[in-house]
Amino acid sequence: MTPANARRPRAWLACASLCLLAACAQPPAPKASTDPAMGAWSGRLSLQVDDAAAQSFSAGFELNGRPEQGQLTVLNPLGNVMATIDWSPGKAVLVEGGQRRESDSLDALVQETTGSALPVAALFGWLRGEAVQATGWQADLSRIDEGRLVAQRLAPPPQATLRVVLSR
Repeated sequence: MTPANARRPRAWLACASLCLLAACAQPPAPKASTDPAMGAWSGRLSLQVDDAAAQSFSAGFELNGRPEQGQLTVLNPLGNVMATIDWSPGKAVLVEGGQRRESDSLDALVQETTGSALPVAALFGWLRGEAVQATGWQADLSRIDEGRLVAQRLAPPPQATLRVVLSR
């Protein structure tokens, strides 16, 4: 084997390593708002819907805003963006895998996307540690100071459980 041929496997290994590192690179995190009325949270969330399909979803997230206006970024386990939802009064937009879906409200878009109504406005209060009431939902805020929230929808069926673990 010539010296040039001996270097070729090392060059391919170095190139493959660089490509792997580039694939794992994360985009910069969105900037948190300086507006005190806007909240900013990140961590992991899971939603389990107890229906015939026994649907469940789990992902990382970054949430900025308030019920009327904001952005949710959903992240895969490597920290790469899977989807973003931007909303403002009268409009909500989901961008996922190059596909774009619009709706006239965040609540409607969440219902269309997950197949389950979620108490979006109450969630913002729960994340701030406020015992906000949401019809059919019961939130356990006993561990919110540890960054943990569990909320269950008891009615209407199907039952659903939302778990949030905030990053520290």
